[in-house]
Amino acid sequence: MKKITIFSIVILSSLFLLQSCQQEDVILEDGSQAEEEIITSDQEATADKIKITKAMLKKLSDFYLNTEDVKVVDFLLPDGSTKPMVQVEEDIMLSEEQIMELSFGRGLTDRNYHTHNLVSQGSNISIIGYTGSGGYGLTQKERTALQWAVDNYNILSGVSISFTLTFGTNYQNKDMVVYNNPLQSGSGGSAGFPSNGSPNKFIQIFGLNSFTTNVIEHVITHEIGHSVGFRHTDWETRQSCGQNVSEGIEPYGANAIPGTSAGYNPDSIMVACFSSSEDGEFDTDDIIGLQYMY
Repeated sequence: MKKITIFSIVILSSLFLLQSCQQEDVILEDGSQAEEEIITSDQEATADKIKITKAMLKKLSDFYLNTEDVKVVDFLLPDGSTKPMVQVEEDIMLSEEQIMELSFGRGLTDRNYHTHNLVSQGSNISIIGYTGSGGYGLTQKERTALQWAVDNYNILSGVSISFTLTFGTNYQNKDMVVYNNPLQSGSGGSAGFPSNGSPNKFIQIFGLNSFTTNVIEHVITHEIGHSVGFRHTDWETRQSCGQNVSEGIEPYGANAIPGTSAGYNPDSIMVACFSSSEDGEFDTDDIIGLQYMY
């Protein structure tokens, strides 16, 4: 069974915090202001836009995020433009403001996990599948998978949020937009977490059109899950990726969901990595998690 390890979490201006996803606290030493600005050679292209300071690293460390290899990157938007973001743990994207606004909520209890911020109860979320040119638009198979992913959420009972799906290019007034990133290598998806009662807006997928529609459905359902507040269920080990690497130290900014099963659940749609045999459907723990959150 082939494992694909490219799920990531991206947090933009409409989101809240950290998603998807690694490691240990670091001890930060006091120093002068000059020492606080840490710019690596990888960041030279965007160094004039964001500077990584010791205050930012301290905030990330306090939030149980690994502060090794933190850098500034240009995050690609569906119109081909880029936005400078701080990359943490390889696949978490945060603005400077979001880093400094990180805060803790409830603690851990069981096994499936959600973020501190959620979408407002009773929300109908407008979601658009982007159909533009330049490689950013969804293929017909990916559009079908997006429809199936939206159906996964809308058919659930006891959940107060719902989705209205359209396809097109006018995504600015939509709550979420799902689009291709033609510049990303590998196969997977990227999303973020809710902020201020609103879901994460931008969901990227990449390298998926050679997979079955069910696998693409799985990836999109997973990334929508992040966008409404789900964390990876195996954040502590990334076992689904064949790893034993924690995405953080408890409590890591994750809130456990009562009623979900203890131990590793490979059938959850929210495990960190996916296989080429996914069916794209929620398992019982995922449904319990959504009913608990909403």
